Amino acid sequence: MSVHHDGACRRPARRSRAHRRRGMGAMNRKQDLLIDRRGAMGLIAGAGLATLGGCGLPATRPPVKGGRIRVATAVSSTADTLDPAKQAVAIDYCRCASFYNGLTRLNARSEAEPALAEAMETKDARVWIVKLRRDVRFHDGSPLTPADVVYSLRRHADPAVASQGRAFANQFEDVSAFGPDAVRITLGSANADLPVLLAIPSFLIIRDGTRDFRTANGTGPFRCAEFNPGVRSIGVRNEDYWRGPVRLGEVELFSIADESARLNALMSGDVDLVNGINPRITKQVVRQGYEIFESKGSGYTNLIMRLDSALGRNRDFVLGMKSLMDRETMRNAIFRGYARIANDHPVPPSSPYFDPGLPQRAFDPERARFHFRKAGLAGATVPIITSPAAEKSEDMAVLMQAAAARAGITLDTRRVPADGYWSSSWMKVPIGFGNVNSRPTVDTVFTQFFRSDAPWNESGWRNERFDRLLIEARGLTDQKLRKEIYSDMQRMIHEEAGIGIPLFLSSLDAHSPRVKGLKPMPNGGLMGFGFAEHVWLEDA
Repeated sequence: MSVHHDGACRRPARRSRAHRRRGMGAMNRKQDLLIDRRGAMGLIAGAGLATLGGCGLPATRPPVKGGRIRVATAVSSTADTLDPAKQAVAIDYCRCASFYNGLTRLNARSEAEPALAEAMETKDARVWIVKLRRDVRFHDGSPLTPADVVYSLRRHADPAVASQGRAFANQFEDVSAFGPDAVRITLGSANADLPVLLAIPSFLIIRDGTRDFRTANGTGPFRCAEFNPGVRSIGVRNEDYWRGPVRLGEVELFSIADESARLNALMSGDVDLVNGINPRITKQVVRQGYEIFESKGSGYTNLIMRLDSALGRNRDFVLGMKSLMDRETMRNAIFRGYARIANDHPVPPSSPYFDPGLPQRAFDPERARFHFRKAGLAGATVPIITSPAAEKSEDMAVLMQAAAARAGITLDTRRVPADGYWSSSWMKVPIGFGNVNSRPTVDTVFTQFFRSDAPWNESGWRNERFDRLLIEARGLTDQKLRKEIYSDMQRMIHEEAGIGIPLFLSSLDAHSPRVKGLKPMPNGGLMGFGFAEHVWLEDA
């Protein structure tokens, strides 16, 4: 999951003009509404779009000088990047969200609202016309044009770019200019969720022809004043932001890998906001006068059993390992209740597509013993790799280790450092752990992690029927039929994939009381990594 980039960021010389703001909703209405152009094109009915306000922000607000906020995340390295296509960790997402905009953005209901796209229109969910907002300018003063959008979306198909969004960009059959202020996106097959898809971090818009990412030339609320990979970045307020200037004056981002040191930095006043808080210390944080910010999402830490390994090829071994997960104890002892029970598939109970009829897999060491014996592994020692990089995987492995002893095998837990884990161990060791952030749609997580040719197919599970159903469901506007298909797909993952998902985790951030404006977003902590545009410092 690591990326590779280094360089320095220079302050752009020119500034842009402020412009108006609007809003857009999720692509989940019936097809007849998708093609209805009555009223403002795309803002309500034209492409299933809703008005702005999902973040609970006022419609207008005057510029307020807000000082500098210092934010420490848990992970950073020399692979830090300003290339939206290569974002992979929280600090990348936060940095790029402050410097760039996408065509759409997600609100608190995981619906798509307009950003650089003023409207979207389709007749068949396959060919889409995206009308661009006028008078938006990049930080260097250049106007936003269709060519910028075409370049930004097309580049993901180039293997040399190594885009984290390539699995989604492969759906783009063609992206081309459609007049002076619009772009036409033609998909290989229908996708009713395209407005949501365009809100993922990989699809932030850069200027046509950009290849040098030592600087960030975006259209976002902050301009890049400093970027030193693995050290820090500083963004200064874009006074000419098209939405209107934001409240903060500057944002400084850096990493403190050790969670105790990160928390101490907050309590000593050295930083204002930190992520990756251990659930076990939340009461201590509150007692010290600081605040905990919980974001309930669909992210998870998962057990990964590679199905192309000797152990993973044995279905009984996989089923036995899944039976070793004591979900209730994990939730209460490790996450202190900041989690929801999962059932070895990635669709949370809060999703309208969740299948409540799928029997919950139970913690059952005796059943695990049966499967291990059937697999010929009674008394075997099985290595399992953990890392701080996969949130609480070490604690989860300890509980599984105790259960494994009751089931007649020995789990040999081997801890590896967070640095380099995603490039050296993740998806490479026979038994290990992953850590998946919240995704805005079921299609998104299925496409990235479970499709047969997905680059992040963690267990190497392949099922042609699953792949066919994925494409079929993607284009449906009949929600009942889509739910039936997604139910089948959940069952397939639950029974066949080499993935154990015990819990859906809340993201926990801690902050000084002077930080105001934080609101939960389902697509991740730190307001879905977009906090910088919305928060302010009370005494600045």
